[in-house]
Amino acid sequence: MTPAVKLLDKLKIAYQLHQYHHDESAASYGLEAAEKLAVDAKKIFKTLVVEMENKSLAVAIVPVENQLTLKNVAKVLKCKKVIMAEPKRVQTTTGYVLGGVSPLGQKKRLKTVIDKSSQQFSTIFVSGGKRGLEIEISPNDLILVLSAIVGNIKTNEC
Repeated sequence: MTPAVKLLDKLKIAYQLHQYHHDESAASYGLEAAEKLAVDAKKIFKTLVVEMENKSLAVAIVPVENQLTLKNVAKVLKCKKVIMAEPKRVQTTTGYVLGGVSPLGQKKRLKTVIDKSSQQFSTIFVSGGKRGLEIEISPNDLILVLSAIVGNIKTNEC
């Protein structure tokens, strides 16, 4: 199993795994997950990695149907500016491939911010650490495990 699943098992955190056949031609991995799992896209969250001005990385978790607001992430992280991290650095630092980056079980624990919209649900879905694998988990458990900061970091719907 993936490092994300192993971490939750080790910590005895309740979760549910959902698998689906990933289509390599899918334009959006998150929207594909919502469609194939028949789940409201508002409950499916993507894991994005940003680089802060000091060159350290941080994780931002937002609903798949939204964009990340870099300005808001910087504000929540108390830095002047953030940019999207280079894909190669994301993979090296997290240990996951793009489209399958889980906020859980990363090689190096990164500062994490989760969008406040997660709080309206009893469970949300995040990547399980590979394409076609989603973890359904309580947002409060996710926040606890990641020591995440909750903030308004998404744009309005696309």
